[in-house]
Amino acid sequence: MKRQRSSRSSTSSRSATSRSSAARRGPAKPPGKLRIIGGDFRRRQLPVLDHPGLRPTPDRVRETLFNWLGQHLFNKRVLDLFAGTGALGFEALSRGANHVTFIERDARVAALIGENIITLGASNGRVVNSDALIFLDQPSQPSDVIFLDPPFYQGLAASCCAMLEANNWLTDEAMIYLETENSLSPEVPANWQLYRETQAGESAARLYVRKPV
Repeated sequence: MKRQRSSRSSTSSRSATSRSSAARRGPAKPPGKLRIIGGDFRRRQLPVLDHPGLRPTPDRVRETLFNWLGQHLFNKRVLDLFAGTGALGFEALSRGANHVTFIERDARVAALIGENIITLGASNGRVVNSDALIFLDQPSQPSDVIFLDPPFYQGLAASCCAMLEANNWLTDEAMIYLETENSLSPEVPANWQLYRETQAGESAARLYVRKPV
């Protein structure tokens, strides 16, 4: 017959394990901050979640991108796919975009984007809690500027680019920003012309201009 452990011993063991796990995890991280670097909301700071896989575009790359875009954002319709912190979309709102739609699959992350839209008083911003590929596979309203920053190493870039072109998501001379791992040579539609590119760390950033078919 097996001998039963005493409840005291079992409880003590569980407590030790729990304490050990908590010690390994360390204290919970405080919420991070996203700083808007230009435009009407310049220097405003917005909270962002400490969330696995959340990979904000570095400030240096953001600044380079918006220098590339220049006045192309003013009064334009913008689509921010895989929005994450919303860094690119909020920067576009700050710099005169007419409307920005943020697409974010994670419900908690999407909810915080919505709260930050309210905090800024940006009534021309909208967040959609959806998978980007599902969102792109539906009737569309063409956008002038697209931010496409999918999770790295998941093979999502080529599919998204193809769907943007095939499903009428782009105006005739839309500008598409694509951020990928720097080891990837992205497949893009033949009528997308590379306008600018740069690298920072593990990221490669490219801006394309669409030419009408």
